[in-house]
Amino acid sequence: ELEVTIDPKTGDIRAFSKLIVAERVSDPYGEILLAEARKIDPGAKIGDEVVKEVTPKNFGRIAAQTAKQVVVQKIREAEKDVVFGEYQARVGEIVSGVVRHYDRQNVIIDLGRTEGVMPPREQCHHEDYRLGSRIRAYILAVRDGIKGPEVVLSRTHPSFIKRLFELEVPEIDEGAVEIKAIAREPGYRTKIAVYSEQDKVDSVGACVGLRGNRVKA
Repeated sequence: ELEVTIDPKTGDIRAFSKLIVAERVSDPYGEILLAEARKIDPGAKIGDEVVKEVTPKNFGRIAAQTAKQVVVQKIREAEKDVVFGEYQARVGEIVSGVVRHYDRQNVIIDLGRTEGVMPPREQCHHEDYRLGSRIRAYILAVRDGIKGPEVVLSRTHPSFIKRLFELEVPEIDEGAVEIKAIAREPGYRTKIAVYSEQDKVDSVGACVGLRGNRVKA
């Protein structure tokens, strides 16, 4: 365990390591021999914890800044890896986000932990993606971009319709109704073929809903 102190007036940095006193050292970063420990604390015994200063020589402000930059960079890389893995596992799902800005013809959507990009070919051309508006979209792919994970979104993919119906129609989510095929002209019309092996389940009626509430949603 490492503890670092910084003097706010001088900027001096001191590092201290907490070490366990042991007869034999198998972990040089976590253990210390009894003889060396007693130079720090004359009353030290096997199993005790002592604090040893481990500040490197000539560890000035410039060195500290360099170390800080390295640590921050590593943390950012780790965060990018976590976000990439999270969204990679969610490819094929629907996410909700807020339209933040436009990059050329791409719509950039804030997903919370990262941003999603919706290219022109994945946009419904009659839809108005106003800044600040909340929309749902289908995760088409996740790429490792220069600035971090790039989540590619779509509102034209046929599977977007499939996922929407799974959210609105419990019978599809439960497996009682199956979507066999989807034909779509994005933004204009969509047809889906549905089927159920259960005689008591009206597959079309389940998708349409009472007074069309499910299909309208």
